[in-house]
Amino acid sequence: MVMRTLHVGDDGWPLMGEVVGRGELIIMLHGGGPDHYSMRPLANRLAGRYCVALPDIRGYGASRCPDPTLHRWDQYVTDTVAIMRALDATSTHLVGAGLGGTIALRTCLQHPRLTRSAVVISAEAIEDDADKAADAELMARFADRARSRGLQAAWELFVPDLQPLIAHLVTEAIPRADAQSATAAAAIGHDRAFATIEELRRIDTPTLVIAGDDPRHPTQLARTLADALSHGVLAEATMSDLLTNAEDLAHAFAPEIEQFLATTSNSDI
Repeated sequence: MVMRTLHVGDDGWPLMGEVVGRGELIIMLHGGGPDHYSMRPLANRLAGRYCVALPDIRGYGASRCPDPTLHRWDQYVTDTVAIMRALDATSTHLVGAGLGGTIALRTCLQHPRLTRSAVVISAEAIEDDADKAADAELMARFADRARSRGLQAAWELFVPDLQPLIAHLVTEAIPRADAQSATAAAAIGHDRAFATIEELRRIDTPTLVIAGDDPRHPTQLARTLADALSHGVLAEATMSDLLTNAEDLAHAFAPEIEQFLATTSNSDI
């Protein structure tokens, strides 16, 4: 795979990434903290049947965007649809982890005719008002510490509480991150993806939900989410302390993801 420009928005900031394989399009969205390299082994396992686009989400990896006003859920959805169109596709499967899973769900909600299926790995907590306020404060602390002490110090606010795999992927991606962009991306803490789980009942895209395993990606949310979605499926595979790197993620989740995608491919939308 070769890094390339997947799309340049009207704001002038390019979305960088890689594309592998041929077939129906999958846009694979990494979590908040890592970059697209965290999803590469999983993409490689699906590339025999699909064309997999692996963007660095705006503000992460090579997709630099130091403007905090451009880090909003609607903007991330717009970016996802723009990548689909730039690759001359009329629809896409979405696979997202953490932050990427939230983007996938928002895209399904806002563009149901464009989304063939979704896979949500380690879904982010849907916070009440108090929890959201606390998270916004924590993200502000992250941004302040990143500006004053650097990204490594900023991530120390989160890493000890993350599931081991996610902590490893975050730490491994820090040298590839742009500090100003990562600091700007913390502005997403002031936006709200979903106020309640009830909003997600409007999603009718077939969705596979793989449970997380830490406070920011609570295990019990997976069952709640799968039950709320009209075509939600709870995966047998889950995050666990036995997974430590991107290869482990691919090995654990690829078979069930591939089986699920096969049931939603080549069907009418």
